[in-house]
Amino acid sequence: MSQNESVARRDSLRLTENARLVLADRYLKKDPQGNPIETAEELFERITRHVAGVEKQFGADEQTVRHWEVRFYNLMVSMRFLPNSPTLMNAGRSMGMLSACFVLPVPDSIDGIFDAVKYTAMIQKAGGGTGFAFDRLRPTGDLISSSGGKTSGPISFWKVLSETTNAIQQGAFRRGANMGMMNITHPDILKFLHAKQDLKAFTNYNISVKVTDEWMEKLKTDPDTPHVVQNPRTHRRYCLPRTLDVWRYEIGDLPELAESSDQTEAPSKPPPGEFWTRRQIWQTIVENAHRTGEPGLAFIDRINRDNMTPQLGPIEATNPCGEQPLLPFEACNLGSINLAPFIRAAKTEEGSVIAAATEVEPLARVDFAGLRRTVQEAIRFLDNVIEINDYQIDQINAICKGNRKIGLGVMGFADALYKLAVPYDSREGVAVGGQLMRFINDQAHQVSEELARQRGVFGNWQDSRWNHEFQRPQRNAAVTTVAPTGTLSIIADCSGGIEPMFSVAFTRNVLGGAQLPEVNRVFQQVAQDRGFYSADLIRRIAEQGSLADCDDIPEDVKRVFVCAHDIDPEWHVRMQAAFQEHCDAAISKTINFPHDAGVDQVDKIYHLAYELDCKGITVYRDGCRADQPMSLSAEAESKIPVPWSNKGLPGLPKKTLEPISLPEIMTCVRVRQLTPFGNMHVKITVDPVSERELEVFAQLGKGGDLANSDLEAICRLLSLLLRCGGSLELAHHQLDGIGSSLTIPAREGRIRSLGDGLAKAMAKYLKAKKKYGLKALLLGEVFLASEQKRDNINEDKTGVSAIMINGVEDFRAGKPEGFMDEFKIRCPACKGVLSFVEGCVMCYSCGFSQC
Repeated sequence: MSQNESVARRDSLRLTENARLVLADRYLKKDPQGNPIETAEELFERITRHVAGVEKQFGADEQTVRHWEVRFYNLMVSMRFLPNSPTLMNAGRSMGMLSACFVLPVPDSIDGIFDAVKYTAMIQKAGGGTGFAFDRLRPTGDLISSSGGKTSGPISFWKVLSETTNAIQQGAFRRGANMGMMNITHPDILKFLHAKQDLKAFTNYNISVKVTDEWMEKLKTDPDTPHVVQNPRTHRRYCLPRTLDVWRYEIGDLPELAESSDQTEAPSKPPPGEFWTRRQIWQTIVENAHRTGEPGLAFIDRINRDNMTPQLGPIEATNPCGEQPLLPFEACNLGSINLAPFIRAAKTEEGSVIAAATEVEPLARVDFAGLRRTVQEAIRFLDNVIEINDYQIDQINAICKGNRKIGLGVMGFADALYKLAVPYDSREGVAVGGQLMRFINDQAHQVSEELARQRGVFGNWQDSRWNHEFQRPQRNAAVTTVAPTGTLSIIADCSGGIEPMFSVAFTRNVLGGAQLPEVNRVFQQVAQDRGFYSADLIRRIAEQGSLADCDDIPEDVKRVFVCAHDIDPEWHVRMQAAFQEHCDAAISKTINFPHDAGVDQVDKIYHLAYELDCKGITVYRDGCRADQPMSLSAEAESKIPVPWSNKGLPGLPKKTLEPISLPEIMTCVRVRQLTPFGNMHVKITVDPVSERELEVFAQLGKGGDLANSDLEAICRLLSLLLRCGGSLELAHHQLDGIGSSLTIPAREGRIRSLGDGLAKAMAKYLKAKKKYGLKALLLGEVFLASEQKRDNINEDKTGVSAIMINGVEDFRAGKPEGFMDEFKIRCPACKGVLSFVEGCVMCYSCGFSQC
């Protein structure tokens, strides 16, 4: 076979416009000016040439190498399989790190902790995400033998790791992603559970609590026994008094259990209510998850039952999205099969796949022969990637080459169910998912066994369970997972992972402010075949995110084309469990709840995940991040001493301050500021005589009703403060640095929230006023971004301009288009809608992802 013949047999690449935009924005090679210098076809040629070249290491001649190059190329351009983003970005380029998922140890020593900081920086600079377990760190107040002092505890070192991520990612929209885990029996567990109630802290982390089977069983049988914790350094055991100050307690404040006491018993039958019980710890976990979506749970014994190399130690943590439980220093390269192309069409004379569903058993329409070939090619591809992967760190390279873990997962599952006309929230849907994953997992291990015979078993196989328990040669210690597929699913034009569709129609924002409808192809075909398709229908679906209230859609179609918010959370968990049963690693999935879901529903789902043998669980209640409290819970707050007396606080004003009245027409300075919700326009009203600021108004162009109403509330209170004699500097100090789940980089540093964006705008104004004077600002002579005269520059989008207001401005905010306006969060990249899916946050419109 000649090279020309090889190229001639390559499949053609067909991409949607959105896929091409995502590839150009995130994956294609670029020149120093940021312009793409390769095509999508050349990207796939670059990757396959690099990956197929590995065949030479195992004795392949040039003809065989070219054969695999073509097969890998066709595998990807057909969108049957795509590797993870680092492989798409870096294969064949100078940055050779091709893995996305890492777990780093955090040893109980200052050298080990700061080695973890260094390794985190190296991995995240190259585009990887990191997971950590803080179990090994001694608790707050414990002895430091070398100095005789006391340790500041795990949370303080966690902050150091978090700030490392912030520093590394200053230049990109997407910060590094992290997972923080702690065992439920660590003495600092209360601090860990409450850490993310502070909106300024750990916004670049997902967190999960690790629980054992024993603890879960005791929760069922004896929930009101005091919760017992254990010092990882001394192995001494303690109870947690209810009177503890959650933020300040030390190990010395905890009563120790007698050495002979049972693990589950508290000392000498304490009075009821004196100690934290298992039930109360559990309730805190569930309430926080209901409030903010965190913490998740990791069922650590279930995870370690699938640890095939226990001789190397237990698995302690997962990657940021939870689908890869890994040993310390271990990494995994991932890839996903698109299930939708393997569903054969079934049409009746009327042309409806829905009507045909009852005529053929769903799995009979699956192209298992084609799926088998794809699994064979994908496993070989991922195994080859290990050989060319530059892991950056010696310890990571050693264990990755020793275990050779890969993660083959799926995407397009919701599309496959649509094509099969099987509802996601049905026993049949769950059965289809489980059987498809079982087939993929079985085939993947068969291919790994064949590769072991050809290339050799993985390095640690001899002492592994694959040898001792199963007597089965394997090239890879693990082969399957279900990972987030955010941008991959956009490139492949399919649904993400095993998640249901967020909506079968949504609006995509494009350049110039135009909006284009995106419609699921299967739904569009059915709607056209059945004669109910219309532009108005698509608009209504995009606004509502569901077919449920569309009376012009037949009921049988509604039943099949269910979306995330139509599905009871229990079905989400059952689907996750079905895939987990036939998966080596774990499943990245989000259990979606409606906004009005109660704490008891989260409690039920967390218990169900344990009962169904899931390895972990993550929930998200619509709108819960927007209303996350900035203070302690009422119960925790009540524990903090308040220095009241019957005479009141010292220095308390004797009378209530009254805000001054303002004239109809006043002067103001206008500041434009980038925020995670788009551009914010801030107008600071000022008295030119006294140079005192008296009011602040702010408006978001496309922030959504929720964000604009929050911003209005902040500005009303801020203006009230100013009119009562407070200073803008005082307000800036309070707002600066407030964090949230969305951040965005800007010239002046990372903007962490709406409040932080407003603080940055005020800081621009205060800086310009101090340097140039108020008069220069009001005469329009100052542009902070350039520090030049107006005539010599083009206005910078985040600069300061000065204007004279000669009347009352209309600050009305128009309601944006899109679905679920009351709870939506805007994408910082394209202003589309962010979705909490696959254990991650992503935008279906442009591919923005926080994982």
